[in-house]
Amino acid sequence: MMLGQEMKNPGFSIPAELMREFAEFSGLVPPGSVQNRYLWTDAFAVCNFLELYRQTNDENFKNLSLLLVDQVHSVLGRHRGDDRRGGWISGLDEREGQLHPTIGGLRIGKQMNERGPYDPFDEQLEWDRDGQYYHYLTKWMHALNRTNSITGNPVYGRWAVELARTAYAKFTYASTSNQKRMYWKMSIDLSYPLVPSMGHHDPLDGLITCCDLQAGLDEAQELPDLTGEIEGLAVMCMGKDWATDDPLGIGGLLSDAFRAAKMIARGSFQYENLLVEMLEACRTGLDAYSLTGSLEAPAHYRLPFRELGLSIGLHALERLMRLIEKRPHAFEKMDSLAGRVDILMRYRALAEIIENFWLDPANRKAPTFTGHRDINTVMLATSLAPDGYLGI
Repeated sequence: MMLGQEMKNPGFSIPAELMREFAEFSGLVPPGSVQNRYLWTDAFAVCNFLELYRQTNDENFKNLSLLLVDQVHSVLGRHRGDDRRGGWISGLDEREGQLHPTIGGLRIGKQMNERGPYDPFDEQLEWDRDGQYYHYLTKWMHALNRTNSITGNPVYGRWAVELARTAYAKFTYASTSNQKRMYWKMSIDLSYPLVPSMGHHDPLDGLITCCDLQAGLDEAQELPDLTGEIEGLAVMCMGKDWATDDPLGIGGLLSDAFRAAKMIARGSFQYENLLVEMLEACRTGLDAYSLTGSLEAPAHYRLPFRELGLSIGLHALERLMRLIEKRPHAFEKMDSLAGRVDILMRYRALAEIIENFWLDPANRKAPTFTGHRDINTVMLATSLAPDGYLGI
């Protein structure tokens, strides 16, 4: 498939141009290119292409989103080329694997193969090794859910639900004190943990994603519901402190807060207290982050995708404020919700500061940008056109 002439038009929108670049240098197009698939990046990219399609009605963008979904499943749903194993990581045969490409989970897409179960642990090396991350899988569930919503094809919703059930079953376990816990990183085939600690926001992200999937389930599809997964994740979220001064973590909390608020307005999210807790954690985090001076540093000291995660979250905050103004009765039982959001809105200018910095071609030549070009380019495009990811 070739890119449409509209995408090649230099007068087209900046997000479209960024996504055109991503499609080419990541191997999405043209046919026969080396496919450099990475699950986090590709989840945001699918949402971006869908949003560009929604804005322009250009079928090229929709086709690119669906092509990317297929590539992710055919590459990250299978064992690596340098692995002694082959085929689908689920263990299904070729035909069943194509029908259920997410049922065994999806690889991260790291450069190095995973650490074996008896190999020594190296904390620094682990960042470059393959495996499965729960918080990457939730991003892909969300991307599939958005694809289902935009295209109206329920197969994407089924794949998202199958992934949600597998991820919960394999990543969660009962601790010695019989408390439900979650591994941060698992092996490619989900048979053993690679990093046993629990990600700070993983249960929360999982709960919101599963509730979002559950709300969209069509009874006519005869899909298994996610009630058990939702109840288990809700227990893991009880009594947690979500505060962080990491810009990507704050941005994720803001995006999740908006997703939760949308479900509350629809009557499909019963954990209203979590919305207040997330917003309080965001206030603590933004207050701390604003004191670091990180956004005053030169490009080679900064991590673009982490900053852009924050700017995406700040766009979610703006939409949350508009939602509260439009549907005040949906939130009337939540004391001072609008006031909490208003306090956070004093930080909204950071989004434009971050975007303008990384739109500067000179800053995009820094090693911190070029070294992770795929993820940085896609996250910049998402921040400039966030409604595909945020689910407007």
